[in-house]
Amino acid sequence: MKTQIARTTPETKTRQSNKSQIDRPENLGKPQMKWGSDVVAEVTRRLDLKYIALVPGASYRGFHDSIVNYLGNSNPQMVICLHEEHAVSIADGYGKVTEEPMAVALHANVGLMHASMPIFNAWCDRTPMIIFGATGPVDAHRRRPWIDWIHTSKDQASIVRDYTKWDDQPASAQAAVESVLRANQITRSAPYGPVYICLDAGLQESSLAEEISIPDAARFMPAPSPAAPRDSVLKALNAIDKAKFPLILMGRVSRKQADWNRRIRFAETIGAAVLTSSNDPAAFPTMHPLHFAAPCLRPSKAATMLIEKADLIISLDWLDLAGVFRLSLGTAQTQNPADKTIVHCSVDSIRTNGWSMDHQALAAVDVPIFAEPDQFVAQMLDELDAKKTPKLKTRSEMKTFRIGTMRRWASRRRRAGSR
Repeated sequence: MKTQIARTTPETKTRQSNKSQIDRPENLGKPQMKWGSDVVAEVTRRLDLKYIALVPGASYRGFHDSIVNYLGNSNPQMVICLHEEHAVSIADGYGKVTEEPMAVALHANVGLMHASMPIFNAWCDRTPMIIFGATGPVDAHRRRPWIDWIHTSKDQASIVRDYTKWDDQPASAQAAVESVLRANQITRSAPYGPVYICLDAGLQESSLAEEISIPDAARFMPAPSPAAPRDSVLKALNAIDKAKFPLILMGRVSRKQADWNRRIRFAETIGAAVLTSSNDPAAFPTMHPLHFAAPCLRPSKAATMLIEKADLIISLDWLDLAGVFRLSLGTAQTQNPADKTIVHCSVDSIRTNGWSMDHQALAAVDVPIFAEPDQFVAQMLDELDAKKTPKLKTRSEMKTFRIGTMRRWASRRRRAGSR
């Protein structure tokens, strides 16, 4: 059966362009901000949030109307879903791939309760996400009988507060500007996580009594990731120089191509074995000669052998570092810590709270590095380049281990094939 290669033609480009216009309102003109919800929509556009996943609901009908008739359903463009769990899960996947937040809109308290599970997933995944919710009208005099009352909750954000980074319920159009800008700043700051803004239905549908200014969003962006202290970088380099069998545990790291390339160069330069987790996105090429064992969540026999053999372990924000040591070495790290030099690079500790135990068990660490892993790798390479460290440093211990491991695996395959 022959396969035909699809080619992009002017006709297909035109069809694609026409499809993108299907959900655009006609004759939009040049709409002006007139309503509270228009203000929220305008700030959202300034943040370049390309999509908003939602299940339409009456509590945010004002915001929905502004997305269509003020923004023209563009930037953000609506992604209509059948369930709130779908909406948040789509944003979770988008954030994982792009490392950029996607917007979500959830209807009242009931939509938030529906969405609570995938919001918790996004919290555990460290995914950036801006969630717009709604309640009310907060002014009881403006509520429609029955339906508005059951869809109104005091402190609605408390449903998800234990597993979101921040929440707010602005009480004016001016406060909404600040709320959206702050939400964007917080969700984009590592460690990432979802944020929640609850919009009063009454505020959304209130006409603006005065002109509202929208500032330059670029002045409200998050600060750059902190650099690792140079003393800590030098301690890590000293540990590498002394090591006979270094192992890098590559965990929650950047998706950027430049960072991927630097991680490869770092492992090659210091001659370290690499282990990756099947619980995280790809961090290192699994076919690379330094990737000694298949990715895994619970350590396999091959991974356990690596961890046992290593005299230096460099953790790049490895999820559950103490847990993997307990499974591979057989001891709790606060009772009988690993007899190895441990370098652990992560900023995750600043997001730990008392409700969720997703911070995992506590590991003993000799060189703690408070920085994002790829920032640390870049700094390490700068120091190694300054020292003119040759690439692909050879280690006799590692060669011996690899040859012995390959022989054992070949022997197992032969035995399995003879059965």
